[in-house]
Amino acid sequence: MAITDARQGDLLLIPGADGRPWFWHRLVAELDRRGCRAVAADLPKSADSTLDDYADAAAAAAAGDGPWIVVAQSLGAFTAPLLCTRLPVERLALVNPMIPSPGETAGDWWEHTGQGPASAEAAARDGRPAGFELVRDFFHDVPPEITEQAFADAEVAELGGVFAQPWPLRSWPAVPTQVIQGADDRFFPLDFQRRVVRDRLGLDQLTVIPGGHLNALSRPAELADALLSWSPAGPAAKP
Repeated sequence: MAITDARQGDLLLIPGADGRPWFWHRLVAELDRRGCRAVAADLPKSADSTLDDYADAAAAAAAGDGPWIVVAQSLGAFTAPLLCTRLPVERLALVNPMIPSPGETAGDWWEHTGQGPASAEAAARDGRPAGFELVRDFFHDVPPEITEQAFADAEVAELGGVFAQPWPLRSWPAVPTQVIQGADDRFFPLDFQRRVVRDRLGLDQLTVIPGGHLNALSRPAELADALLSWSPAGPAAKP
């Protein structure tokens, strides 16, 4: 059943590698216009912070309310499932996610999934230069004034501890899981993400929306619509 009011599930927003709640500000405004409450977590910035520290910080941001729809961007998919033992979570919504396997580190995820070859193949197919470039590959569809704001605050999370900690869960939580993927994501191409989602979550369906890797900044209205109109078409992700 689609969400029609905030009491069916407030939204707890987990940023990606950037770590700043600012990342979600355009989505929060869209959700507010739709009558939904959203809380953006501020993650620890120190290099020795762990996934457990991230989950504790996100749970503290939720302030004990619920039930929650936990929305996670990219690297945030390593943290979001950990909240299922800390909060009443009714759904996990993963946006352009790095989906972990038990015992896997975020540092190893890239090689394990084949992200590098997949993004290089997509770049060649699209006629783009090889190799990752932050503005070209992340901000290509973000409005210039928002891109400028993103770089105005240089305080981003250091990720040494997070990338080194093996993902601590033995299986994916038995919670309905939605995967939202940007059709124009240059970092995690759509065909790559379909494979990873199928292999790791046992899900054949993705919610595909316009935009690149940073949909919350480039396409917040479409992202809000995708979050609020979703209903599970089948069972939750396989444990």
